[in-house]
Amino acid sequence: MKYKYSKLYWFLKDFEWMSVYFSPFKLFLPKLYIGKTVVGVPYFLPRKWVEATPELAHKAVKDYIKREENHNKLNPNSARKIKPYNEVFQEKMRYSYAVPLKIGFSFCGMGWKTKWDNYRFEFNPVWSFVAFGYQIALIFIPEHDMHYWECYLTYHYDTDKTKTVQERLKEAQKKNSCTWIRYTEGGEEKTNYWKLILKRKYL
Repeated sequence: MKYKYSKLYWFLKDFEWMSVYFSPFKLFLPKLYIGKTVVGVPYFLPRKWVEATPELAHKAVKDYIKREENHNKLNPNSARKIKPYNEVFQEKMRYSYAVPLKIGFSFCGMGWKTKWDNYRFEFNPVWSFVAFGYQIALIFIPEHDMHYWECYLTYHYDTDKTKTVQERLKEAQKKNSCTWIRYTEGGEEKTNYWKLILKRKYL
């Protein structure tokens, strides 16, 4: 039961970013892609995990041997012993493998992490449907996406939700000024991205 709850929890987390549509940040429409399957969710093309089959295990063994042979060729002084084929095959039969999704839906939320107590944007949300090599994808990319999402994360997680929107924005901007400096021949040029990503009534 705990495992099922965890899967549901993370599924819902993939959609948490949608609260931005009910926030002081500018609204934006997703970009639509229709064509061959090329849009990752987020880093890999849509796929699913399956139990090992002899075919998948044999391929994994061949990949292992090729990697080891290449390593030994490039590093003769630190050559590694290559395990017997059957031994590696038995190991690979205990694995699970990612295979391309032939038909179905995939979702990924907005990707982010924290670094030195700051938020770092990693990838935009994607909703995808694939069918036999073709894909329909909605890619949620706001203008100035890196700055947009990092400011949203600050506002969403690091401000007092009992305060007014204006008070929370002041608090967020104090914690993350989101002012970038670009140096030119004529000097420096400052850009405050809060002014570019908030709705007009909150400027």
